[in-house]
Amino acid sequence: MTTPNLSIKKIRWAVIAVVVIALGGALAFWLSRDRNKEDALRLYGNVDIREVQLAFRQPGRVMQMAFDEGDAVRAGARLAALDAQPYRDALVAAQAQVQVAQAELAKLRRGLRPQEITQAREALKKAQALVTEAERNLQRQSGLLASGASSQRTVDAARTARDQAAAGAEAAKAALSQAIEGFRKEDIAAAEARLAAAQAAAAQATTSLADTELTSPSDGTVIARVREPGSMVASQSTVYSLSLDKPVYVRAYVGEPDLGRIAPGTAVRVKSDSSEKVYRGQIGFISPRAEFTPKTVETTDLRTDLVYRLRIVIDEADADAALRQGMPVTIAVDAKPVSGARVGER
Repeated sequence: MTTPNLSIKKIRWAVIAVVVIALGGALAFWLSRDRNKEDALRLYGNVDIREVQLAFRQPGRVMQMAFDEGDAVRAGARLAALDAQPYRDALVAAQAQVQVAQAELAKLRRGLRPQEITQAREALKKAQALVTEAERNLQRQSGLLASGASSQRTVDAARTARDQAAAGAEAAKAALSQAIEGFRKEDIAAAEARLAAAQAAAAQATTSLADTELTSPSDGTVIARVREPGSMVASQSTVYSLSLDKPVYVRAYVGEPDLGRIAPGTAVRVKSDSSEKVYRGQIGFISPRAEFTPKTVETTDLRTDLVYRLRIVIDEADADAALRQGMPVTIAVDAKPVSGARVGER
């Protein structure tokens, strides 16, 4: 038979074993919970979709508005157009100025025509003949002065006429040399500069004409149609507001104690309250400057705590129209602590 003392001992050891197992389970539970808490970081933020204010670079009258609010547009789509006739006229005038400058430069480069050179050569011969005649008359009058048949005044007049004829011959000789040599290099350089200026004006007129059409810079959705056909618009006056389809960002904030658990490039999972879909993304930027948590952001810490803003880039394959501007989302960061996490990288 079993003694009472032995039974009591067995019961005592059984109770101790149950207590040890319970304590071990509780300890494992708390350790597991702490470990899961360390492995999973939950953040809160809002969808941040880029918007573009589209405007003409040139003033004018709106002739066409091709899309309405809510329409989806593709990159390169023609959104609106101005009355282009004034810009076409300006381009024609600029092209005409280019032709004038080209003609002037070609004339200077070719020099004078052969007929003009022949005229300069014959003018020199004529001037030389006048010099010969004036020299003979001076000699004749000088010879008559000794016999009294001519006066000193007549001799002086003949000498002046001879000198004038000689000067005319030198001028004709220089004109012939200039005609043969052509125009100066400085004149040609000035003509080349005038041609370049005319070509630049024509290029500017071409650009201005192209700017009468407004095209979409990217795929997106029209969220505002500001003008209507017939309206007069100034340059840089908004015509459309376009919400870009991609990229889609999420703006979130992280507290300083958790800053070392993330880094640029860390993979995250994003989920909104309106859908069960989970969007993949990664952290693209962490602000190097601390700031107070905005009132629109929810965190588990007090709102007066300093946090760091970060930007999450949603994978293009996952981004869709369900993510709308300002929508609150929850971000799950499944990552182990990052040693030496760097801030401010993209």
